[in-house]
Amino acid sequence: MGRVSDDHRRRVPRTDTVLADARLEPALATLGRARVKEVVVAAQGRARAGEIAPEAVADEVVASLPRTAASMRPVLNATGVLLHTNLGRAPLSAAARDAIDAAAGTTDVELDLATGGRGRRGAGALAALAATVPDAGGVHVVNNGAAALILAATALAAGGREIVIARGEMVEIGDGFRLPDLLESTGARLREVGTTNRVRVDDYADAVGPRTGMILKVHPSNFVVTGFTSSVPASELTGLGVPVVADIGSGLLAPHPLLPDEPDAATELRGGVPLVTASGDKLLGGPQAGLLLGDADLVHRLRRHPLARALRVDKLTLAALEATLRGPEPPVRAMLAADVDALRSRAGEVAAAIGEPAAAIDCAAQVGGGGAPGVELPSAGVALPAACAAALRAGADPVVARVEQGRCVLDLRSVPASEDGRLVVAVRAALAARA
Repeated sequence: MGRVSDDHRRRVPRTDTVLADARLEPALATLGRARVKEVVVAAQGRARAGEIAPEAVADEVVASLPRTAASMRPVLNATGVLLHTNLGRAPLSAAARDAIDAAAGTTDVELDLATGGRGRRGAGALAALAATVPDAGGVHVVNNGAAALILAATALAAGGREIVIARGEMVEIGDGFRLPDLLESTGARLREVGTTNRVRVDDYADAVGPRTGMILKVHPSNFVVTGFTSSVPASELTGLGVPVVADIGSGLLAPHPLLPDEPDAATELRGGVPLVTASGDKLLGGPQAGLLLGDADLVHRLRRHPLARALRVDKLTLAALEATLRGPEPPVRAMLAADVDALRSRAGEVAAAIGEPAAAIDCAAQVGGGGAPGVELPSAGVALPAACAAALRAGADPVVARVEQGRCVLDLRSVPASEDGRLVVAVRAALAARA
């Protein structure tokens, strides 16, 4: 719309007049007056700048209102990365979402309703975790995987004691996070063994001494070292006289046929490893959480450590975790097990519904989130011009795709089949915006 006349600012409606518009009543109830007023003020500013007509302020406010009071927006993950860290990793199951909603009010998170006395915090979630990993004598939950490691390191190696770790496992993950920095922040000292590509049992044995607090085995979860390499399974280190902690990375609790090289908690525990740490929001498919699984006395010692209080999870996490463990298969497991022929059929239908310039293609997905590095999952999707990626992100219902080989790829392995219609609508809108 062209600029309006110089006296347009006098016609900009007052804030209370706009807020009285009947169309804003639902938003006032769900977003709150302050948040709606921010949108009104922004629209008034656009009108004063001549970007919209004063008479269009109320319409602009209605069109600009966010769906919720929070700034985070739901997006469709069409990247083919099943556990995309920037998109919140594992999407929760419907059961977990319902559990969060139920727990959002007043709950018995730390109350025994039968006696009226204090109960064990998150007893239901801990019982569900113990039942899922029966090889663990004890279980505990903290707020993320890094917290699980720092609790173990603080309890076992603080005060200058040593953590023995292979040089090739001194990893850095996303956003510049370096494992050595985390471990040394506890006051522990790192004793590196082996070389970047090879380490032997004797290297660990020679390093263990009176100052050793623990041996740490870290799965290199976001890279692969190939060629002239060797490593030592955590189970082969359990006879060296000090606690062994295995950080398995992706949170796989039991072996999975599609991921034979991915370490899992059950196998490690059966091999005699006293403590396994894992994440809850990766292949488990639950909320962000750090899982500590292992020897009952050791886990109890960690649970009673003063630092555990600072790392504990809230009631919403406990509810979502229990529902994930007890409820139906979470979305990430369904994505992992998706049938390629079914994905190809969906790709053809989605491409046909979008029309030109969409084309159904074969592609490859990946686990992501620090899991199964180097493993490609056969997939299918829809190809669009590369420039569509930005338009899809900027849409009213954002879609995050990937750009490769000069095209925008919508990988359907990371998109639930129930969302295909939503994806089609979003793509059509993005194409129309570019026209």
